[in-house]
Amino acid sequence: MARNPGRPLSPHLTIWKWGPHMLVSILHRATGVAMATGGVMLLVWWLAAVATGPESYATFSRWMIDAEGAGGLPELTTVLAKIAAIAITWAFFQHMSTGVRHLVLDIGAGYELKTNKMYAQLTMVVSTFLTIALWGWALTR
Repeated sequence: MARNPGRPLSPHLTIWKWGPHMLVSILHRATGVAMATGGVMLLVWWLAAVATGPESYATFSRWMIDAEGAGGLPELTTVLAKIAAIAITWAFFQHMSTGVRHLVLDIGAGYELKTNKMYAQLTMVVSTFLTIALWGWALTR
């Protein structure tokens, strides 16, 4: 099929400037996928361990919560589980912040370039701050 020279070409990705609004749009999808897969699998494992009895929960706890001093693989998975928990917490707050940003855009506000860029950057700041605040509070208890 021949191209009509009277019609403009679509812009390619090399022409577009990368901006924070593009980043948070992609992060919104990625955090949704991360929470839907990793978070749900962990939640299902925890619910199954709680429902099956004390032995199952002790196994879950040893691998995910409190393997300090056990050494080896259980201790490594506990550290990795805590890192994953912090990452899922950040993903939740980032997804929530971006969702609020989309809600503002859906009502017709915030489409000005400077405002849109500021809101996109604000979602990153808010999600990071809320993650630090929540984990700071949780670790002091």
